[in-house]
Amino acid sequence: MFGTRGRANGAMAWAGTVLPGVVLSVLLASTGFVVSELIGRRMHYEPGKSPMSPVTIAVLMGILLRNTVGVPRIYEAGLRLCLKNALRLGIVVLGLTLSVKAVGREVAAGLPVVIGCVAAALILVTMVNRLLGLPRRLGTLIAVGTSICGVTAIVATAPIIEADEDETAYAVACITIFGLVALITYPFIAHQIFATPLQAGTFLGTAIHDTSQVAGAGLAYAQQYKADAAMKTAVTIKLVRNLGMSLLIPFMAILYRRGELKATARGHAQKWTQVVPLFVVAFVAMACIRSLGDSGSGKAFGLVPRDQWKLVDGQAKFYASWLLATALGAVGLGTGLARLKGLGLKPFSVGFAAAVCVGAVSVGLIKLLAPLMR
Repeated sequence: MFGTRGRANGAMAWAGTVLPGVVLSVLLASTGFVVSELIGRRMHYEPGKSPMSPVTIAVLMGILLRNTVGVPRIYEAGLRLCLKNALRLGIVVLGLTLSVKAVGREVAAGLPVVIGCVAAALILVTMVNRLLGLPRRLGTLIAVGTSICGVTAIVATAPIIEADEDETAYAVACITIFGLVALITYPFIAHQIFATPLQAGTFLGTAIHDTSQVAGAGLAYAQQYKADAAMKTAVTIKLVRNLGMSLLIPFMAILYRRGELKATARGHAQKWTQVVPLFVVAFVAMACIRSLGDSGSGKAFGLVPRDQWKLVDGQAKFYASWLLATALGAVGLGTGLARLKGLGLKPFSVGFAAAVCVGAVSVGLIKLLAPLMR
């Protein structure tokens, strides 16, 4: 009895800790959907369309709130929960809107672009970092963050090359700032530059740094231009980039050490869940379930009537949109513009050069491979 009472008390305490931040993030997401719809009506767009995506509005409102009123510490636990769990759950649910066959086509078409962008980021960041005379460790962190998967790659690489806290914080700030700018602007740019949602999604998946930012940009594009294929492609391509951590991070460690890894660095071995996160495995599993359900002409899995199974796609899109909008609202609430002042001009220049280079290489390669992306 006392054990049950203690667990219930602990659960209530945990809820009291995370609820403020969760409620605030959900409120931002809800406001984003409402304001987006109002803007669309005021500008005489078709019902359901708007020039501003709900996720873009949620991010901007979060940034505005963070840098004017401020966000008290009591909200931080809930914001972290939304940023991590809601984002990953949203991506997993998004898997139900994909088929393995479609994923295979998107990956095959986008893989050359991924490889080109990764190589360009590594080469350029190393050159610019050396030219500006910045610490090699900082350049290494910005390089892996730009080329692979943003903050996750930085956090995984930092202990391997023994980067200090300031270097890690600078690299994370660079990736966060430029990734956030890309999240807001790239959906509009992609729509102007590219002819198909597949091309636009490939651009978003290769030119934006962090997984949350790619998911947000893909969702913004899909909501603004009614092109769900762009969001699916962007997330799929980004997850393929993430898998490159298993190769790139050890390579960067070896490159940094010039072939001599210290014993302390070897002690930071990667777990398989760091190389292939569980939410990626779940995403693929959901795509497989969708593919199996779509196969055949009778009932899905021999149990679910075909007309009911078709509803899965719409439900998955609905819940994924809400989860991702909530997570991106938390991103905005966690973005303090004071980071720009503390970043310094030189590291900021390296991050800017990396972002522009990767974006330009992505555009060039997609244009070159356009016949394969129709």
